[in-house]
Amino acid sequence: MTGPPRRKVSVRDLDLKGKRVFVRVDFNVPLEGGKIADDTRIRASLPTIRLVLEKGGRPILASHLGRPKGKPKPEFSLAPVVEALQRLLGAPVTFSPDCVGEAAGRHASTLRDGEALLLENLRFHPGEEKNDQAFARELAALAGAYVNDAFGSAHRAHASVAALCGLLRPAAAGLLMEKEIDFLGRLLGSTQRPYVAVLGGAKVSDKIALVRNLMAKVDAFLIGGAMAYTFLSSRGISTGDSRVEKESLAVAGTILEEAAKAGVPIRLPVDHRVADSLESPGSPQTTDGESIPSGKVGLDIGPRTVQAFREQLSSARTVLWNGPVGLFERPPFDAGSREVAGAIISSGALSVAGGGDTAAALARFGLSERFSHVSTGGGASLEFLSGLELPGVAALTDRS
Repeated sequence: MTGPPRRKVSVRDLDLKGKRVFVRVDFNVPLEGGKIADDTRIRASLPTIRLVLEKGGRPILASHLGRPKGKPKPEFSLAPVVEALQRLLGAPVTFSPDCVGEAAGRHASTLRDGEALLLENLRFHPGEEKNDQAFARELAALAGAYVNDAFGSAHRAHASVAALCGLLRPAAAGLLMEKEIDFLGRLLGSTQRPYVAVLGGAKVSDKIALVRNLMAKVDAFLIGGAMAYTFLSSRGISTGDSRVEKESLAVAGTILEEAAKAGVPIRLPVDHRVADSLESPGSPQTTDGESIPSGKVGLDIGPRTVQAFREQLSSARTVLWNGPVGLFERPPFDAGSREVAGAIISSGALSVAGGGDTAAALARFGLSERFSHVSTGGGASLEFLSGLELPGVAALTDRS
């Protein structure tokens, strides 16, 4: 396990005038009927692309989309991104039907100042996911500078995020990558106390490394969501028909013991909003205490738990939120997550949200802009905060 990473060379530091710049972006956007259903990831990289253009560079944009498994598949083409990118960027964008080879080379060599080039899906070639040096050399031949702005892919040792960095030096962080490293790095370094981590989501197994890495850093854990039922069950408390990760009961009990020895409180729900089933919840009911009766399923934290969490958060100066504390997609079981979000905002603390579901919940509530930072990297942010070294971050050039 590691602490915060060393500072990296930034796109701000590079002399890009007249240079073709390979910019690794995350355009892994949802498509519906050949149209972009959510352009959030495209918008997130616009500041970096615009900065490259302002510095006189010619951005060559590269991304993956979906899992085509090393073969060209029309349903995973990045072609639908061109129109949206051109509109959002306000600059001409051309498209190469391949990311390497004669077509890509021709498009790159004819790229002019003020224009951007989007390459076809990197994962149409098996060399991308294999971190293949030969494939990386083909990508490197297209450009004279490298910028990585795809934090969401930084936990993958793929050619465009790892091997390529050894061929185009310095390998610089884009503005989004820089922001992610900065905010998430603060959560692993020295930050203002009290420091509270709010954890939710379905699986304890996904968060074991995270909890253990943060144990010496935070002042309290607040746990909700389905993972709370595994912790409660490990203490012998009835959780009815709620989702319990049976294979994680032992480790959940061990984590509770480790936290007690370390003097770090782990606050679990003291009441719940429950229903008859996940599929047909009907009208919600609230339990009197921490146990859930047989035949009922826990779908959200209850009002007494909300109040307890709110009190803990009121004095916090730093808050990490990773994982909704209830079924946020389905009112009224979104109440707990909505109240927690509001309490974090009201605290005035440095607030960082990580994980795809957490970001989705904040977007649904219209509260994303009121957090200090909402991470764009689901798996990447979880691994980063768990203390694991991310290949795509490690490969970037350190500031001397």
